[in-house]
Amino acid sequence: MTEVNDPSLWWKQAVVYQVYPRSFKDSRGEGLGQIAGVTEKIGYLKELGVDAIWLSPFYPSQLADGGYDVDDYRNVDPKLGTMDDFDALAKAAHADGIKIVVDIVPNHSSNLHEWFKAALAAKPGSLERDRYIFRDGKGPNGDEPPTNWQNHFGGPAWTRVPDGQWYLHMFTKEQPDWNWKNEDVRADFIKTLRFWLDHGADGFRVDVAHGLAKDLDRDDLDDYVVWCTNDQPEDGSHPVIDRDEVHDIYHEWRKVFNEYDPPAFAVAEAWVRPSRQHLYASPDDLGQIFNFEFAKKDWIRDDMHLAIEEGLESAERSGSTATWVMSNHDVVRHATRYALPQVPTGEYHRLPLDWLLRDGTTYREDRALGTKRARAAIMMEMALPGSAYVYQGEELGLFEVADIPWDELEDPSAWRTSRSASTKGRDGCRVPLPWVASDAPQLDDPNDEFGHGGSFGFSPADAKAEPHLPQPKWYKDFAVDVESADPDSMLNLYRRVLALRHELQTTDLSLEWLPEDQPGKAHDGANGFPGGTIAYRRANGWASITNFGEEPITLPQGEVLLTSGPLTDDGKLPQDTSAWLKLAD
Repeated sequence: MTEVNDPSLWWKQAVVYQVYPRSFKDSRGEGLGQIAGVTEKIGYLKELGVDAIWLSPFYPSQLADGGYDVDDYRNVDPKLGTMDDFDALAKAAHADGIKIVVDIVPNHSSNLHEWFKAALAAKPGSLERDRYIFRDGKGPNGDEPPTNWQNHFGGPAWTRVPDGQWYLHMFTKEQPDWNWKNEDVRADFIKTLRFWLDHGADGFRVDVAHGLAKDLDRDDLDDYVVWCTNDQPEDGSHPVIDRDEVHDIYHEWRKVFNEYDPPAFAVAEAWVRPSRQHLYASPDDLGQIFNFEFAKKDWIRDDMHLAIEEGLESAERSGSTATWVMSNHDVVRHATRYALPQVPTGEYHRLPLDWLLRDGTTYREDRALGTKRARAAIMMEMALPGSAYVYQGEELGLFEVADIPWDELEDPSAWRTSRSASTKGRDGCRVPLPWVASDAPQLDDPNDEFGHGGSFGFSPADAKAEPHLPQPKWYKDFAVDVESADPDSMLNLYRRVLALRHELQTTDLSLEWLPEDQPGKAHDGANGFPGGTIAYRRANGWASITNFGEEPITLPQGEVLLTSGPLTDDGKLPQDTSAWLKLAD
């Protein structure tokens, strides 16, 4: 698809800002961000230039998995506010032309959901249990789980209940999986969709969108690896992941979305093979799917180029537009990924995760280099056709907080296995944002990394509690007030990039590779990889050029509109730098 002429398709070229509410802004002094805190900062988001806010889960939850264990799908967690607060946020955002995207979690509920409590109280084979996935165990006494699967965080994917049956949970045991063959479940989620749309939501981010349809009535279940994308069959026949039947569910949802004017928007979080992404992004399905390839890549030109090619190809096949994501609440922040030694794609995040597991001590984090590359990356990303997703704090150039004390971690992927874990979890990218540098925590010792008594403006001055995750002392250099006053800061670069993107965008989504788009010489890029250039133009002569190689390159003829860093004295583009141009006719 190369044209977007319908204003109702705003999302096809939107910049969507992901808010992790618990860490965005605390308005009540409780150490936890609330919905009202987001409303308080609508002006900041408007000035940044975003088109929409995606709110990570804010439902009632016991936080077994950061809010993705939902007790009640049609309410706000009292710790985060009220429905009135949500309504006020939607009103304020819409008044400033900003859309609201709600994170919906349809694969599983929490174990405190009323329906799951009813299922536990009911007998095997009951209507209440049929809303979830209960099975008898293996072995003479049913003492063994029905399959050998591991859940996403490690450990069995089944938990036994007192009467002997087992229930499936592809995530924590506090997150029992729904049975999407059950009509009660289907009807209740339709009710939930309408509820949030009627309260002002403009669309949904669909969590684990590839996991809803399941077929457990077969004999070969133990033969399947659950979580590895590369092991998923191409034909949609995996028993629990990316089954073709999941699209029957989304076709029902699409009918509901199309009842609204304009039709509601949805984007799938689905870790599936690139060859199957288009199924989720088709017009009669959810309409868009996250392309996580940028979030999986290091600063290697050929890998980045392939990610762009595959993203554009998938979008063209579906009739949707591509999506571009550098960071989110589940991955190591890209400023840190680019600051560490770069590794081949096949070693997906292994080095950053190993660095994180050891509190950031195993490899040198070159922050100046990471910042330079992150500045170049945002310009390369934002000129691409399609939608771009920005994770809170990346506009400040925040790095991963690697050395959070283990006893202060919240993420179940870390603390469930403590120091024997293979990962330290995702808390390092979920630390509360710094707003005011002068409100720094007080250090007991100058060598301490974390202190007490301040929150960098995350909480009010009279806060009754510390931020729910500790903020490092280096946050003072990344606070919003400091960066706002610095014309060369990452924040002001983002503001300029987003403003210019809106100015240069047209309804034409085509992309043409420029002659300057070339692979590099051997070993002239990051950590000995080939360097080279990513260079393309949009239909109106807007061009983006990013240099990954050691040698500065000559820019094509035209007006230089913006660069991520200074050019050389003779006007060439140095390594790890991007430029936007208006090409000469």
